Amino acid sequence: MASDRKVAPNDLSAFWMPFTANRQFKKAPRMFVAADGLYYTTADGRQVLDGTAGLWCCNAGHNRPKITEAVRAQVGQLDYAPAFQMGHPKAFELATALREMAPAPFEHVFFTNSGSEAVETALKIALAWHRARGEGSRTRLIGRERGYHGVNFGGISVGGIVNNRRFFGSLLTGVDHLPHTHLPEKNAFTRGQPEHGAELADALEDIVALHGAETIAAVIVEPMAGSTGVLLPPKGYLERLREITARHGILLIFDEVITGFGRLGSSFAAEHFNVMPDMITCAKGLTNGVIPMGAVLVTDAIHDAFMQGPEHMIELFHGYTYSGNPVASAAGLATLETYREEGLFENAAALAPCWEDALHALKGLPHVIDIRNMGLIGAIELEPIPGAPTKRAFQAFLDAYERDLLIRTTGDIIALSPPLMIDRPRIEELFGKLAEVLKNLD
Repeated sequence: MASDRKVAPNDLSAFWMPFTANRQFKKAPRMFVAADGLYYTTADGRQVLDGTAGLWCCNAGHNRPKITEAVRAQVGQLDYAPAFQMGHPKAFELATALREMAPAPFEHVFFTNSGSEAVETALKIALAWHRARGEGSRTRLIGRERGYHGVNFGGISVGGIVNNRRFFGSLLTGVDHLPHTHLPEKNAFTRGQPEHGAELADALEDIVALHGAETIAAVIVEPMAGSTGVLLPPKGYLERLREITARHGILLIFDEVITGFGRLGSSFAAEHFNVMPDMITCAKGLTNGVIPMGAVLVTDAIHDAFMQGPEHMIELFHGYTYSGNPVASAAGLATLETYREEGLFENAAALAPCWEDALHALKGLPHVIDIRNMGLIGAIELEPIPGAPTKRAFQAFLDAYERDLLIRTTGDIIALSPPLMIDRPRIEELFGKLAEVLKNLD
């Protein structure tokens, strides 16, 4: 490694870091300067095991040759092409590859630049779809408590994480929220889907009774809520939600920005749970985090409703300068090929029982009040310090980093989601280090 890559920047003041305790960080920076496989390299030369796939996104691991070469070649061939009234081959190739990977109902892809933009796009498509079909009164959107759907105004309006909402005014009007599915008094230390809570989906019937189905456009949920701390759908919950929305003519959107691309051992959570929504949003693992990109997958029924009227007219007045960007498309194609050629989804499914056992072996360690898991995702919920919520988990994050392990925390919950290329020895390494962290927490 070149020596200059180990030198920390001499001024940290200009960069206002996202979702970061900026003052704390800049007093004691944690800098990554390289990455390969399952490990990051720090500015002082340490190897840190990536227990979070970057930020839920590097599903294939780091510095993967096929992706790197695809990006390098594309930049040299075609760096940018407009997506409005023009095209380039790789965007169409990636859309086709996504269609082939996705469950059968999803035939069309609208590209965005992030998961946040994918959510905004799906919400706008839902509203426009009803209007195109003569049901313009359907404008109400339904999210869920503790849901995370990105940070744009539509996403935080349907989202249900309080601190993501409270500073930003009244948000969108005409939004309701379903109750979240976290029932620790009944489902603590569950392995996989909890037994209790399917009836929570019935709250949608109350919202329908209050406002009338003819006013409701869409319900959006994460099939498994990730950023709020890994909240799993109770058995039968998603099926119930699908039945209610279908009966009332309400579109169901699955936000699969985290669960997409093998995290649960299947291409998408819709496939894993065998529950098909009307739209799927995705991002993160689409390009392995290398180039920003998101997408909305829709069915023929959604897409074809817009393909009416004169052929020279724009069907949907929505899009982004970088929709289907050539370099991002190349990265996406190479990423999907890497997943397929290396059997990474199958590896995730095969290792899920080992992961589950290692995770639940932490039960009984100090301050651990719940553990939950599915696929290659795990959460350890810690007892909060009285009067200082989030502090105990943040200390675990700092201690783990000092032990050469990257974890993620949200509230007083430790969330884990390693690259899908992980193996048994690295699972043992991860949980061995985490056990030492937990044993030494105050």
